[in-house]
Amino acid sequence: MADFFDDPEQLAPPRTLCERRPDGSLLLRSPEPLGEHARCIGEWVERWAAETPDALALAERDRAGDWRRLSYGELRRQIGALAQSLLDLDLPAGRPVVVLSDNAVDHALLLLAAMHVGRPVCTVSSAYSRLTRDHTKLRGILKALQPGLVYAADQAVYGAAIEASDVDAPVLYSRGASDAPGALDFGTLLQAEETAAVMNAFRAIEPDHHAKYLLTSGSTGHPKVVINTHRMLCANQQMIAQTWRFLRHTKPVLLDWLPWSHTFGANHNFNLVLAHGGALYIDEGRPAPGLIEKTVKNLREVKPTLHFNVPRGLDMLLPHFEADHHLARDAMSRLQLIFYAGAALPPASWQRLESIASKVRDTPLWLTTSWGSTETSPAATSAHWKLEGAGNIGAPLPGVDLKLVPNGEKLEIRVRGVSVFPGYRDAPELTAAAFDDEGFYRIGDAGFLADAERPERGVMFNGRVAEDFKLGSGTWVSVGTLRVKLVSAFAPYAQDVVLTGHDRDQLGALVFPSPAAAAADPQVVAAAIRDALDRLRAEGGGSSQCPTRVMLLTEPPSADAGEITDKGYVNQRAVLARRAQEVETLYASPDDARVIRAR
Repeated sequence: MADFFDDPEQLAPPRTLCERRPDGSLLLRSPEPLGEHARCIGEWVERWAAETPDALALAERDRAGDWRRLSYGELRRQIGALAQSLLDLDLPAGRPVVVLSDNAVDHALLLLAAMHVGRPVCTVSSAYSRLTRDHTKLRGILKALQPGLVYAADQAVYGAAIEASDVDAPVLYSRGASDAPGALDFGTLLQAEETAAVMNAFRAIEPDHHAKYLLTSGSTGHPKVVINTHRMLCANQQMIAQTWRFLRHTKPVLLDWLPWSHTFGANHNFNLVLAHGGALYIDEGRPAPGLIEKTVKNLREVKPTLHFNVPRGLDMLLPHFEADHHLARDAMSRLQLIFYAGAALPPASWQRLESIASKVRDTPLWLTTSWGSTETSPAATSAHWKLEGAGNIGAPLPGVDLKLVPNGEKLEIRVRGVSVFPGYRDAPELTAAAFDDEGFYRIGDAGFLADAERPERGVMFNGRVAEDFKLGSGTWVSVGTLRVKLVSAFAPYAQDVVLTGHDRDQLGALVFPSPAAAAADPQVVAAAIRDALDRLRAEGGGSSQCPTRVMLLTEPPSADAGEITDKGYVNQRAVLARRAQEVETLYASPDDARVIRAR
């Protein structure tokens, strides 16, 4: 493994230029210039359909449980047929193809076909239509998007939501179209014969044309519509390729559940496969009880070369790996890395992953990460070297500038570069507010140099600027970093932690219990958490580092209420707003029986 990190044919050597400004700001950039990249997303499809037409591109489980596989040659043929059908429909110019359902081969085909002929696309989280009966948010989203075509996999599952949303556009289903008057059938569109019109439209695409729209999480209000251009997406994959040079030698094989309604699954992972002619197995599993078992089964069969996940997903896989070393050996046999993003990985999870890997692999496991957002398409940094632990988000990718600006007690990170979005769709005021006077995007995160004298050692993540709060004493609480510390301290009984104490005298925490906590004696769990609180106090971190009171929640985070995203990331603000009564109970006097206090 040491040879891997030291070999410039495998990984770019870590190098970062640092300009220190008089106002205390730091400007960081890679000395390596960004290389040439594809003009548009479809160029990747065209390339691999010509060079490796028989290689596997996409696979998913069919209803019988077998893998439905699509080669690059088949992928291109079906994209061509769908693209022709889209042209034949003569949809209104500029109006996107909108998808309301989960990851699937048909979903991928439609997205790629639309982008192949210059039609922007947008995948909306299925939570807005599948997991709720209140379709108010979906109606607002569709009104803002003004779709030219709306697609969903199954009329029986999504039809009611689409009808309730008063969609003024053709509706397309893979299943059940005959049950919805006027709906289009996906299979019928696949029967079209491609004409020269498809490639004429393809050649007319310019790099700054809109490729797709992605919605922000909406944690501070209504979701914003983020423009992603072809240039952004293609440049970002070139940045990754220049850093992860091993992709030149080993085509990526992924098993991935991360939703295409988010930039991690759609732009980072799916595009990584397409850019390098790899294979994507669509995972029907999820980091949730009853679904994680499907991921376990798929990992055993697929044996991916790269594993992308969020910390919650890794935490749910760990008990399976620890209980079944044969599974862990199969799942990790070809892995070049495990990559986490979306939230910080608790140190306890990091240590458990390394421990199990040491038992089933001949070489150590590379745990790494990146950092960015929907607006940066998404990767702005990469930790392309061996990390000693969690928290380091890496160094700027080629073509990206980072600016660390003093903001209160922290350094706010801002981003500029070719992969940064041009703005929010139809929202000039929001767009103007998103950038500073030097054109840097205000992402809202904070960080600092891991080594002030050696910027190539990367940036340490320091939480969200807006999440931090002051105790009544005026002491700041760094929510992002403390949350990770507490999840690790309470291991294995905490799935996630939400911090409380804004304008109060004492710091507290609401804890979402893990499966291990649910299976254990409540008194054992309470004693373990109390011991952890005592250890934190003994470390001398002060009032901003050690909660005085903790309460385990009985209800898991609600996706419908916005408490947890599709990626499994807990929204601190939404939890505190929805569970205001639990916060009051946490601080009530006398203590509620559910409150665990430090001794």
